[in-house]
Amino acid sequence: MTIDRAKPEDWYSLKTVGDDVTYIGEPFIEEFYRCNIWHVRGRDGDMLVDSGMGVVSLTEWVPLVTERSVQAVASHTHFDHIGCHHEFENRVCHRCEADLLAAPTRKNTLADPYVTDEIFTKLPPLPYASTTYAVKAAPATRIVEDGDVIDLGDRHFEVIHTPGHSPGGIALWEKATGILFSGDIVYDGPLIEDTYHANAADYVRSMERLYDLPVRVVHGGHFASYGAERHREIIKNWLRERT
Repeated sequence: MTIDRAKPEDWYSLKTVGDDVTYIGEPFIEEFYRCNIWHVRGRDGDMLVDSGMGVVSLTEWVPLVTERSVQAVASHTHFDHIGCHHEFENRVCHRCEADLLAAPTRKNTLADPYVTDEIFTKLPPLPYASTTYAVKAAPATRIVEDGDVIDLGDRHFEVIHTPGHSPGGIALWEKATGILFSGDIVYDGPLIEDTYHANAADYVRSMERLYDLPVRVVHGGHFASYGAERHREIIKNWLRERT
């Protein structure tokens, strides 16, 4: 079966979700594989949480991400989250995955085995080919640890180390607004616990830690955002099945 190719100008979709946060999506990727890209506006600069597959340039086709100084944060270093990180001058990730951001391969970013034509409803523009797709190196310009802060001037996001899905996974917590960018440790969809560097005990500890956060809204790495009640329901049900 031949799959149509999308035009580069159609690759991304944008939606404002409140709190000066904009969702950037890649609608021609099947939902399970589609990373949520989050743009956050601050007084002194902006933050980008993850950058998608990198099959179409973010900086060329989404003017929002080039309007001001931006810190491109990697929630973790799987292929669907760091594909456009090389396009940004300021790149942030956790210490435990800095080596992967600097030297990505098809295997260590999980492009092999996940990236095939079947994950798309329309293929990216030429010359894209699933068999040769690879993330470009984007060495971190800032390496963070648990408790560090992403400072946007009037907004401050605390780095919460959330290993389990991957060793250097992080969530970003804005206490003042109750916003949590959770990455892939928790979202409202099937959670992935069997990657080559996943850790079951770490996953439980990370979920227990996030359960008690007084969240107002959670913007995850995949699927739709949700509120406090759903946040605790997801984690409680997950923990009940595993502990």
